[in-house]
Amino acid sequence: MAARLAPQNVRRMHQSLHHLVADAPWSDEAVLDRALDFVLPAMLTRGPVVAWVVDDTGFPKKGMHSVGVIRQYCGQVGKQENCRVAVSLSVTTETSSMPVGFGLYLPELWANDSERRAKAGVPDEIPFRTKPEIALGQIRRARQRGIPEGVVLADAGYGTDTGFRTELTKLELRYVAGVQSTVTVWKPGAGPKAARPYRGKGRPPSLLGRDEKHQPVSVKELALSLPATAWDNVTWRQGVKQRLRSRFAAVRVRPAHRDYWRSEPHAEEWLLVEWPKGEAQPTKYWLSTLPAETSLNELARMAKHRWIIERDYEELKQELGLGHFEGRGWRGFHHHATLCLAAYGFLVAERNRFSPSARVGNVGLPAPELPANFRPRGSRPPRAA
Repeated sequence: MAARLAPQNVRRMHQSLHHLVADAPWSDEAVLDRALDFVLPAMLTRGPVVAWVVDDTGFPKKGMHSVGVIRQYCGQVGKQENCRVAVSLSVTTETSSMPVGFGLYLPELWANDSERRAKAGVPDEIPFRTKPEIALGQIRRARQRGIPEGVVLADAGYGTDTGFRTELTKLELRYVAGVQSTVTVWKPGAGPKAARPYRGKGRPPSLLGRDEKHQPVSVKELALSLPATAWDNVTWRQGVKQRLRSRFAAVRVRPAHRDYWRSEPHAEEWLLVEWPKGEAQPTKYWLSTLPAETSLNELARMAKHRWIIERDYEELKQELGLGHFEGRGWRGFHHHATLCLAAYGFLVAERNRFSPSARVGNVGLPAPELPANFRPRGSRPPRAA
């Protein structure tokens, strides 16, 4: 880039570009907002916003001095590894998606180490926040920004956090969130016991109860107890080679997490379970606040819509260099990521404007008339009269 911009003074231009990424005090949020102003209208020409997808991605990194690097689970390598992790929020239509929020997860070890923070340039106002807390901050900002809302989709790393799901409900946002198999719920039609009757002394009891014979069950236990008629084959989209399908079941349940400290039971939600044919047990579980009349097909389709952002991360890392940042600082990491996301936004907008599947007339390009004597190459010559 430096050689193209300043072929007579490459070194100085290289230093300027390095300063732009590593040190210049421009706003990441402002640049992402401007990119969104460019890409969102193009996305909406192909269809409405379907979902807001919460996810995180890991960046393997050697050493312990680069900002946020610690031994933790890294999805890119599928195991515990030295890496940094960033949380993102993407807005999606049926066919495309664009990250609109991106922030580094700062582990507690880093957040509480003033010397490390100073060396990496972590702003004083950045406290330790869990990944679900970072995601909720991005969701609130997206709402303030006026981005068209969709169903919030998240994997079990977020959905198992009851506080995360509760906050989404307070924000009046529907969700389909993955949960771990150990999450407990009340069976369909059941719930915690009402508060004990008042005996005339002290404060009247108000907390819900349970006993040895009246207990919630794990979602795995409930799934294994469902009859064969509860399961149905669902196709949710066309894959590269074949249509993607699996077995699903969905029932209405009440989450049971610490409801013995509540005076009212949790509201009913959908429990969606996937049990692929040939597997010994169910493989995935989701809780959802989609309406009670939602069909099994729609529940499964929405749960599987998270696939769309996998393409984003693949292209951002392999084609646009998202994982190539070699600096150690907080500002440089976010500047580098923001520039990659802005470039990706340009590509997303162009794809939506000039989709290969669109007819030429739909994108305003001229279609020249074919000459009267035009004959495709390789075709048979016309027969003599």
